[in-house]
Amino acid sequence: MHQDPPPRRVSLREIARQLGVSHVTVSLALRDSPQISAAVREKVKKLAEELGYRPDPMLSALSSYRLGKVDPSFRAVIGWINAWPEPGQLRAHEEFDAYWKGASNAAGKLGYQLEEFRVGRSLSPSRLHQILSTRGIQGLLLPPHAETPEWAEFPWEKYFVVRYGRSLQTPNSHLVTADQMLNTMLAFGKIREQGYRRIGFVTIRREPEISAHTHLFKAGFLVSQQLLDEKDRIPVLTLSAEEQQDSAPSFCKWMKRHRPDAIFTDVGWIRNLLEHSGLSIPVAATTLIDTGIDTGIDQHPEEIGRVGMLLLNSIINDGAIGIPSIFRQILVEGHWVQGTSLPPKA
Repeated sequence: MHQDPPPRRVSLREIARQLGVSHVTVSLALRDSPQISAAVREKVKKLAEELGYRPDPMLSALSSYRLGKVDPSFRAVIGWINAWPEPGQLRAHEEFDAYWKGASNAAGKLGYQLEEFRVGRSLSPSRLHQILSTRGIQGLLLPPHAETPEWAEFPWEKYFVVRYGRSLQTPNSHLVTADQMLNTMLAFGKIREQGYRRIGFVTIRREPEISAHTHLFKAGFLVSQQLLDEKDRIPVLTLSAEEQQDSAPSFCKWMKRHRPDAIFTDVGWIRNLLEHSGLSIPVAATTLIDTGIDTGIDQHPEEIGRVGMLLLNSIINDGAIGIPSIFRQILVEGHWVQGTSLPPKA
């Protein structure tokens, strides 16, 4: 059976030759690099479309391999936007510092450099936009924030943006976070394997705009509870985030009434609460960072940071600038760490 020969593949050099520019310029223009002017990018894309240019997947794979084997020269800066009221507190959190490390390492391997920009009293969102525009920075990573920043007027449509976690409601960009619901279900199963049946979940009340992730922990717990006999299903205890010591009476009342034999929690100060209450109970945590608990879920925060940078790189290469019409999220699964705070039930 006769088959027509495959069409000749159009190369970057051919596009470059027709436009009178270098093949490097063409490559950068097709990836929407801010190093190339908007006018040149438009010309390159138009001619590439007319000639029927399509990327060679094998060459792309080879390029990725080479980037992983050598230390490339930096081609652009990625902005890490810190709008915390006290900016130094962000990376004082071990988990968020791990996000930075993972993202920074991945950025370096991809040929980028990660740079922090602190938005606040000395740097307004409008001034930030001016600085980013002047320096040709279009890729932005947004770490978690305890409060929603006042940046509604920032022109997100001009940037490639990825968020970490669900604490930020705006911009509604793609995000990377821990698979909190699945992690909770994993932890519940592991706690049961240790012989515990009356498992309680203790959480804290958060501001409505940043409480979505708490609901996912709670959702995973409530789904897992269906595996238990109804008599062993303990209601979730929600404490006040601001009144750590004053939470002891309600905690003691809940303990006395429902008699859990183990606790799973996302309360970072659970150890202080137990000590203040004068109670002792096996406990595991949604994260092992900043809790003083050695049993629970390792959420792999450095991997979350790395994946966020990989996602940002992919949308930059795809030219998907601005707020997406179809929202995408990547969930990183954690794993169980068995420690001493929740020993096997005797």
